[in-house]
Amino acid sequence: MSSSNIAFAVIGGSGLYGMPGLSDVSEHRISTPFGDPSDVIVVGTLHGARVAFLPRHGRGHRLNPSEVPSRANIYALKSLGVKHIISVSACGSLREDMAPRDIVVPDQLFDFTKGRRPASFFDAGIVGHVGIAEPFSTSLSTALAQAVHDAGGCVHAGGTLITIEGPRFSTKAESKAFRAWGCDIIGMTACPEAFLAREAEIDFAIMAHVTDYDVWHESEEAVTVAMVIERLNANLALAQKVIADLVPVIPTLPHECDGAMSSAVMTARDRITPEARERVNLLIGRYL
Repeated sequence: MSSSNIAFAVIGGSGLYGMPGLSDVSEHRISTPFGDPSDVIVVGTLHGARVAFLPRHGRGHRLNPSEVPSRANIYALKSLGVKHIISVSACGSLREDMAPRDIVVPDQLFDFTKGRRPASFFDAGIVGHVGIAEPFSTSLSTALAQAVHDAGGCVHAGGTLITIEGPRFSTKAESKAFRAWGCDIIGMTACPEAFLAREAEIDFAIMAHVTDYDVWHESEEAVTVAMVIERLNANLALAQKVIADLVPVIPTLPHECDGAMSSAVMTARDRITPEARERVNLLIGRYL
């Protein structure tokens, strides 16, 4: 399969690629130096462009947030030539005005995971330090927020997303602390996806669907699995329309992350083993 004509990729639930108008659908099983991705990658044609879909938790939701093989997922999409990724996920709101069924396109991340997830491609003989002050692509996030607005969704452009380890939900003490820290929404999967995308020089943005008020709200019901599923399903058609509407826009956007790793590798080139070099060659071979 030629990868050069893949417009962009979507990481999210398996229901996303069941959208009207998706044709020439095929499944691709890709192995990577970082293990296997969450599932096969579904590639289809939408509005004349090829789009890749990867179910983050595997079909049937088999992987908990800490088990998602994010390195393999991002590497596999990179191997297809993908330069832009939209991540679709559920989130809890830590603000009164970000209500269930609203959509937030965050512009900042707070990583509160506990070190269980491999968060970098650079280890085992090669060290890279990538800049991540602005963790999301500005142009892609702006286009995404506009597409949500145009599709009739209530969108909040900007906000800080805190990523917790999961799979459990927050305690009330934690939820109140996150609010005090200035976080706006809470989820379980953005980290390390966003960091790995930057290391792979892929522009990345998140369409976060608010499903609940976490557990801080005194008058609203605390988050439950049933609540998350119900509200995600209610927004499915909107998410599909947003993705479809973005297809013709993506080719017009700059590739902001191109060159992000150009000066990131600190390891002396003559100290990089052939094995380490081969492992990251797809990602940064041009800089080694």
